[in-house]
Parts: sequence; C-alpha cells; structure tokens
Amino acid sequence: MKLRSSSREGNGAVVLSLLWVMLVVYASLYPFAGWRMPPGVDLPELLHLPWPRWIPGFDPAANLVGYVPMGWLLALALLDGTRSRWWALVLAIAGSAGLSYSMEVMQQFVPRRVPSAIDLALNSAGAALGAMLAAAVDVVGWRTRWRWMHDRWLGHGGSTVAALLMLWPLGLLFPSPLPFGLGQVGGRLRELALDALDGVSWALPLTDWIGSTEIFEPAPISTELTVAVLGLLAPSLLAYAASQPSWRRVWLSLGVPVLAAAVTSLSTALNFGPEHAFAWLTPGVTTAMTLATALALLLVWIGPRLAAGLALVVLTGLVVLVHMAPADPYFADSLQAWEQGAFIRFHGLAKWVGWLWPYAALAWLLSRLRVPD
Repeated sequence: MKLRSSSREGNGAVVLSLLWVMLVVYASLYPFAGWRMPPGVDLPELLHLPWPRWIPGFDPAANLVGYVPMGWLLALALLDGTRSRWWALVLAIAGSAGLSYSMEVMQQFVPRRVPSAIDLALNSAGAALGAMLAAAVDVVGWRTRWRWMHDRWLGHGGSTVAALLMLWPLGLLFPSPLPFGLGQVGGRLRELALDALDGVSWALPLTDWIGSTEIFEPAPISTELTVAVLGLLAPSLLAYAASQPSWRRVWLSLGVPVLAAAVTSLSTALNFGPEHAFAWLTPGVTTAMTLATALALLLVWIGPRLAAGLALVVLTGLVVLVHMAPADPYFADSLQAWEQGAFIRFHGLAKWVGWLWPYAALAWLLSRLRVPD
C-alpha cells in the first residue's frame, strides 16, 4: 500500500500556489498604471484573444516555463484534497488556464501589454506539463520519499522553512546594490512616501529630509564584505534552525555559496550579456564567500534554538546594513536596464522575493524560538 504524504506538505503546496498566483497576476498586469478602455472595442471582442503577427524570441519560453510551477503546485495541493488523481490533474490544468485567460483579457486595459491567444496556449501547456509531472511524482511514490528526506534534513521546520530556502535563490535574481544583500525596501518606501506627501505644504520639511537621505556614492569595502558574509550565512543558519546537528548540515552549508554563485551569474548574464556573467565575482566577494562558508562549517554542530537566535542576529544586521549603505551610482542604470529588458518577465517574482525574504525568515525564526530543541 502506497503511503500518502502528510497534510503539512499539502498545506505548504496550498500556500505556495497562492503565492504563485499573486506573482503571476503581478507579472501579467505590471506596471498597474495607465488603465484605459480599448477604443472601438466591444465586449465580445474583448473576450476574444487575437493571434499575434509576430512572436518575440523570449516570449514563448517565458510563457511556457512560467506556468509549469503553477500546474505543479496546484496539482500537489489538490492531490491531498481529492481521491481521484485524474480529477486533481484536470482541476489544476483548468484553474491555471482560467487564470491565464483572465490575465490575457485584462492585459487589453494595460498600456504596453499585448494579449495573445498563443500566450494562453503556452501558459496552459506549461501548467499541463507541471500538473502531469506532479501526478507522475505521486504515482511513483516520490512525494513520500520527499517527505522522508525533508523530515531527515529539515524535520523541525515544516514546509515553511523548505519554501523559504527554495525562494532564497530566486530573490538573488533581482539586482542588489550590494552582493547577496536582500531586503532593501527602503528605496521603494521612500518613493511611496514622497508620492504621498507631494503637494502637501505642511510636509515640505519632511519631504526635504526624506529626499536628502539618499546619497549616491560607492559603499565602503568593509560594508560590502560584511553584507555579503551575512547574506550567505543567513540561509545556512536558517537551515540549521530547522535541523538537528549532523553531517547533513555540511552539505547545506557548502551548497549555499555554490547556489548563490550560479544564480548571481545567471542574473548578471541576463542583465549585461553572457560574456559578463562573472563580472560580479570580485576579490572582495570571493573573500566574503570563503569567510561565510568557513563560519557556516564551524557552526555545524550548534543546536537548532541557538541557530535560530544567531540567524535572527545575522538577518537583522543584514537588513540594517543594506538600508544604511549609500546607493550605488551605477545601480540605478543597471536596474533600469534589467527592468526594461527581457528579464522583465521575472520582474514581479524576483523583486518581491528579494524585498521580502529576510522579513519572512525573521518571522519564522521568531516563531521557532518558542519551540524547544
């Protein structure tokens, strides 16, 4: 008799699928500005998606791949909620296709977004591929094996810490002014505050102060080194907080710098071109990666509770230093190119994960401190 996965996995899949839906909506309707009714178009025409005259080279792959996780996560969530594997498969594909159709119809009201029946077909195909992969994993029993591996490696953290560790490299795709420095929401909050106070006479001193807090100059080498070390040490300590001391932690700590290097190289290649993929790998960053790995290895045998406390300190220091560091004068130009290029397809996903990951990790760690080792 094949064992079914625990309800914790189903709950994790439900949460992740809802997060993915929100990210798809954000990416599909970005920039959420300039909404207007298409001139000379009635309701039946709005509901009918056109076929494009030409297809950009990057679009088919992005539309196909972007919905694979959607079908995967929806199918996993539904597999625990229904006895019929085929019914879960159909619902996951139909739900993903319905979301895609809704987004394509709404894109007609957003400037610079072009709805397409081909996009709908590719989104649906990606969701079907993801759902079928999830069903295949369930048939061969890999979900049970995954739960067994999860309990051995991260058994004290539940699905939440596994999701956080999987999202961490995704956040690194979003360009950061400091290597591995996630959580920098200060710039966006400053923009929102200035927009909200624009034209308010009594708030002029406050707006002058907010506007003067952004200083454009290179960050000190010491700050760059410290942020890189803390940024790499944080996911290792997060994993330690969800696991008992064992040799498995060695593989976790060694995997962090390798994964960070791969993702950062991908981000740099997509931003500046493949020939510049390793331009970020400066001597200072190499030193930080070596130091962070050494510290993670030295802390392999600490208890989960102590690891959670150290992770709180590391993440707090990371967030503080990232917001105190002066803005890089070249960062704004590179970020503008990143947002306007082909990488805009991942704009909402990577940006929000990069902004919010440290704070989500802090929230989980605070709850973890209440649990005894």
